[in-house]
Amino acid sequence: MVDSFVGTWKMISSENFDDYMKAIGVGFATRQVGNRTKPNLIVSVDDQGLICMKSQSTFKTTEIKFKLNEPFDETTADDRKTRTVVTLENGKLVQKQSWDGKDTNIEREITDGKMIAKCIMGDVIAVRTYVKEA
Repeated sequence: MVDSFVGTWKMISSENFDDYMKAIGVGFATRQVGNRTKPNLIVSVDDQGLICMKSQSTFKTTEIKFKLNEPFDETTADDRKTRTVVTLENGKLVQKQSWDGKDTNIEREITDGKMIAKCIMGDVIAVRTYVKEA
């Protein structure tokens, strides 16, 4: 089921991302860069079932490798150290990050050939839309 996410995805829109970054505690300067950056997301799966998600932009490249349902340590693009688990729920890839007693979810799903990523922190929701490049 993860297969539909595999490929190179180019961001075409980002809504409410500044409010989301504020909600998770990102500082002003980093938010300015984050708001201007339109990263590509490259998703791949190796023959062991290890999923790799690489976010590439002119500003920063981050990469996580994980197996579904297995918690791992992640250092986010804004330098949070999180305990993260990624699950597949009703066709959505759900990435749950926990740090300092806080939690945020990033839900990715494929709709009409686009990948919609919802970044959720409390009642703040940012929506980032990607189209497949390759």
